[in-house]
Amino acid sequence: MAVTGDDDVERPASRPGLSPSRANDFQQCPLLFRYRVVDRLPEPTSAAAARGTLVHAVLERLFDLPAAQRTLEAARSMLPGQWRELRERAPQYDELFTDEVDEAAWLGGAGDLLGTYFTLEDPTRLEPESRELRVRLDLDDGPQLRGIVDRVDVAPNGWVRIVDYKTGRSPRPGYEGHALFQMRFYAYVLWRTRGVLARLLQLEYLADGQVIRHEPSEAEMAVLEARVRSLWTSVQEAARTDTWPARPSALCEWCSFSALCPAFGGTPPAVDDDAVERATGVRPDRP
Repeated sequence: MAVTGDDDVERPASRPGLSPSRANDFQQCPLLFRYRVVDRLPEPTSAAAARGTLVHAVLERLFDLPAAQRTLEAARSMLPGQWRELRERAPQYDELFTDEVDEAAWLGGAGDLLGTYFTLEDPTRLEPESRELRVRLDLDDGPQLRGIVDRVDVAPNGWVRIVDYKTGRSPRPGYEGHALFQMRFYAYVLWRTRGVLARLLQLEYLADGQVIRHEPSEAEMAVLEARVRSLWTSVQEAARTDTWPARPSALCEWCSFSALCPAFGGTPPAVDDDAVERATGVRPDRP
């Protein structure tokens, strides 16, 4: 059991994997899962996604400063430099803005999200054990589970808190399941790799200043494992039968692959059997 993978890094060819986001993709729409995991089709970068990446980068580096210097002003002052670094590493970000006024307004929005963060926590009182922690667990007779945990806090008494920053709005009451699945997933991987179950899962929504907290249990971890195993069985069955149905929903409005979706008159490209095997561990059954 290792602690070195992440949500979207290249997978070892011998071990197909599953992250919380890709698990949610399959449950939302198997065809979307195929396009992202099997075909690995490129997707355009959005301003909202880039802003989320930028805010996460600033919050990670904020804790490099001595505690007394972790102020809102310091965090906001990091935005231009971190944005330059992101653009150097990912040139596609250069295409997001052609107008300096629009870019400045966008950076201002990132600063507003940081302002909300400071209403939820006092970073001068925190010393995270880990930030942007890449985790990996090879599940026996199953996939490799992996992801990136925004922050792990460990109290002097050994209690563990897993924290995730969300730059969008919080879900409506009763619709927290999607986000909590991700957090339980991380809690399960850390529990199995470290032998300690997190005491608290904490989701911080910076668009509306809401916080969701949940105390996981070992019974929930057993349910999570059973759910992941069942989901993986479904993934491998889809791969074996080469059956990746589209599942239209309100989320289709934000999908990058509408032009290739049968639900919208598109035609999926032919699947590469080798790519299927690399991604899922099984090959399609062909006559």
